[in-house]
Amino acid sequence: MKKLTAVDLDKIIKDFIQLEHKITAMKGENNTLEIQLDETSRLLKLAQNKEKQLNEERDGLLETVKGLQHILQQQCDLRVDNERLKNAAIQMKKENEAQLEESKAQIQRLVNEMRALKDQHQRELDDHYKETQRQVEDKDTELKLALEKNESTLVEMRKQMREKEKEKQCQIIKLQMEFGAKLARAQSMSLKSQPQKQASGPLPQNIFKRKLQFIQEEKNKEIEALRQRVRELEQQSLHGLIDSRQKRRKN
Repeated sequence: MKKLTAVDLDKIIKDFIQLEHKITAMKGENNTLEIQLDETSRLLKLAQNKEKQLNEERDGLLETVKGLQHILQQQCDLRVDNERLKNAAIQMKKENEAQLEESKAQIQRLVNEMRALKDQHQRELDDHYKETQRQVEDKDTELKLALEKNESTLVEMRKQMREKEKEKQCQIIKLQMEFGAKLARAQSMSLKSQPQKQASGPLPQNIFKRKLQFIQEEKNKEIEALRQRVRELEQQSLHGLIDSRQKRRKN
């Protein structure tokens, strides 16, 4: 059998008490550490939330910065475009001024050409007016000569017509006298020989009547033709005067 060793209870109790103190101290430290851990966890969460908030703010600021950069780029581009447009406007202004000067010069040339054309047209109108006046005067002279000729022709035709009428009257009187004499002879002869009268055919007075009527008709036709010619000449003279007056009014 083994030999029992002696146990120091006081030391064990002391050690146990010390151990309890250590355990109690360790529990206190654990509690403290747990409290610190909770605090640290709380602070960590706060830090994480703060970090998240800061990250969000950073992202927002980055977006803002990007927007500002975009705006700045647009402004830069706009400045470049504005400068380009400004230069283009200056160039267009210079070109417009040059075109304006050219237009003024062209307008002045056109005005001068219009004045020259107007003067030329006026000269042509004057020449045409003079030529027209000359033609009208020549036409008036020609019409006057034609009228004088027509008047002479009318006078001559009236004279011929009167002579024809006188000649016709003379012939009619002569025929009437011949007819009267022959009628008297025929009547005296018819009284002497009635049978011979019936066999001789148409009576002499009838023959003379037809001859006299034929001559009268021929003379009437000649006189009517002369009168028609006189009327035509008078109408021609009247139309010539009207045309001459109308041409004068137009000119």
